[in-house]
Amino acid sequence: MNKGSCLCGAIIFEVAKFQPLIGHCHCSMCRKFHGAAFSTFGEVKREHLQWISGVELLSHFHARNDTTRSFCRHCGSSLLFESKFNREAATVEIALAAFDDIDDVNPDAHIYTESKVSWIALSDNLPKYKGYREI
Repeated sequence: MNKGSCLCGAIIFEVAKFQPLIGHCHCSMCRKFHGAAFSTFGEVKREHLQWISGVELLSHFHARNDTTRSFCRHCGSSLLFESKFNREAATVEIALAAFDDIDDVNPDAHIYTESKVSWIALSDNLPKYKGYREI
């Protein structure tokens, strides 16, 4: 079981199992949501996510592109992302940086690199996609 929390510790959750696609997202919305050069989200089925405490403290931002980003209303920690795809698949994406320890999760791609900040170089061997994962 992988356990995580927000910065203030009011929201605590556990994830039993991640879906296989774990990406570093460089889109401008993720960068602004996390205040970082990119974000790394892990997709989980809702049935594999358990809220231990503080779920009522989640606040939500609904963007024009029909996505929802959720964060702790006390400390502002960026925690969840949900798109139309996630709603249809009964999944949610969780910020990997919010986990205390995480097992068996390895990012497999950089996505939306067309929006990447100019001051960071992507020097790892992961595939790099201009948008979402192209086939």
